[in-house]
Amino acid sequence: MSDAHLTERPLDGGRDPVELTEEPIQLSTRDTGGAPEERSGGWSRRRRIVWAAALAVGLAGAGALALGGWRVMQQKDTRLASPDQVAGLTRDDSERAKSTADYLRSGLAADIELDRSFGTVYRDPADDKRSVLIFGGTTLLWQPERDLTSLFRLMSDETGAVTGLRDVPAGGLGGVMKCGSTTGEGGDFAVCGWADHGSVVMAMFPGRSVDDAGALLRDLRADMQTRN
Repeated sequence: MSDAHLTERPLDGGRDPVELTEEPIQLSTRDTGGAPEERSGGWSRRRRIVWAAALAVGLAGAGALALGGWRVMQQKDTRLASPDQVAGLTRDDSERAKSTADYLRSGLAADIELDRSFGTVYRDPADDKRSVLIFGGTTLLWQPERDLTSLFRLMSDETGAVTGLRDVPAGGLGGVMKCGSTTGEGGDFAVCGWADHGSVVMAMFPGRSVDDAGALLRDLRADMQTRN
């Protein structure tokens, strides 16, 4: 077949040839994935927004994890002491006080696994009926608030339901602190506790209001708790 024969039969069936230009041919907005103004370098506006939101969430999550890790490292190595004098109170070393404190300490240790535990009674020199019973211990706690709530449930089993439980300021040592009230042989009394990533402690305050008990527990904690 000769070249002359090919030229006699146009490839387009006789129609005028298609003119090619340097501009891309756009078939429809459906073919591009949206309106032309929503495209930029192959990314639609919607896709950019989704990725930006995902990145922001990821960064926030990483920041929360870093903050949580720093808080655990700061609080985990905690020591608790029972000084002779603390927050204007005097430690009661009588056999009766020791027996009561040891009973509360043992109940706590049975419910929460602790590295070290303690129980102490502190007398108020102005009124023996306002003695403070405080007990708790140290260990690494991943969820301090959960463990404090567990301790309040234990207290309810021992003395009756703790009512009006609420968060109170924990002070400079951080963590979580809660207070409520319950009823004992001597009538109603306040119950407060604190927990952080290195300790959990509960205290009973006969003859004191919940607000007074919360303030006193912060003072007790400041004198009893130290960190490495």
